[in-house]
Amino acid sequence: METLRMILALPRGGSTIADSIDLLHGFVIGVTMLMSTYVFATAAWFTIRYHRKRDDQLTERVTATRRGEAFIIAGILGTFLLWWVIGFRQYVDVRDPPSDADIVYVDAKQWMWKFAYADGRVSNDVLTVPLGRPIKLVMISRDVIHSFYVPGFRVKQDVLPGRYTTLWFEAKEAGTYPIWCAEYCGVSHSAMRGEVRVLEADEYARWKRAGDAKLAGAPPCRLPGACGEGNLVAEGRAVAERRQCVACHTLDGQKHIGPTWARLYGSEVTLEDGRRVVADDAYLTRSMMEPNADVVAGYRQMMPSYRGALSAGEVAALVELIRSLRDAPAPPSGIALPRLDVTAVKEGGAPP
Repeated sequence: METLRMILALPRGGSTIADSIDLLHGFVIGVTMLMSTYVFATAAWFTIRYHRKRDDQLTERVTATRRGEAFIIAGILGTFLLWWVIGFRQYVDVRDPPSDADIVYVDAKQWMWKFAYADGRVSNDVLTVPLGRPIKLVMISRDVIHSFYVPGFRVKQDVLPGRYTTLWFEAKEAGTYPIWCAEYCGVSHSAMRGEVRVLEADEYARWKRAGDAKLAGAPPCRLPGACGEGNLVAEGRAVAERRQCVACHTLDGQKHIGPTWARLYGSEVTLEDGRRVVADDAYLTRSMMEPNADVVAGYRQMMPSYRGALSAGEVAALVELIRSLRDAPAPPSGIALPRLDVTAVKEGGAPP
């Protein structure tokens, strides 16, 4: 494998999925080169064996048996199907992040990457992550299409304006890995670079403590409790109360103006246009920023957009709160909360 990486000028594989992707590429390239060599050798042999020696000499009739033709067809088809099966399983692994992954929000714009962590800290062009922990990125672009690409991790995902996309990885080796934009995004596209800093557990803990000290020394805190409390669910409850999310959404499963947050995360939601979507991090984030894009069946289009009103840290805290309620017990009774005045809610700008 190292020989293949050297030949193809590939960087070392720094994530848990890098080796499996390289093995598939090595398998495909090896079989392709082997079959190309076989085809070339066969063509050369036919050229020498059956070349015309005299002007009046006819080319010999060459035929293949049905068994031979079936073997060739089955072999080629089987090889491509095998590649597809392996590739599809890898695709599922890449697209399905672990449930305990740490979430980082990514804003792409010409020509920089902005990373917002769940505890409220923000960094430009440098993503710092711990070694051996799955990291899930929730990404959106502020302007044009970008593409988040970490060659060392063998992961790449388009970052689109007006739409949230996700990507995850788990670093297996400490070090620094370059980030590239793999989609032409303007005149300074080649300068849109960043880096992922993968730190050992002790070093990452020191980095977090240093960041907490900076947050504590820079009032006001970006997020209630972000200056040392360390309980993101509690921070999410504080954000929900401050932004008045609980005026429309319940936490215990009871029906209200908006869908309840209890047992929402990871569930399949039916929208008013008949589509069914999974309530994951991207869906929840988009619902805060574009509430009328995916309206849940049975509810009215009345929620205002919170784009620009909620910080990335506040969004992360709210998503973590909703995640914590995915196994919430059913409400003690079927009594629904009283409906609020829809007009008053609209005029007052009630939150999610």
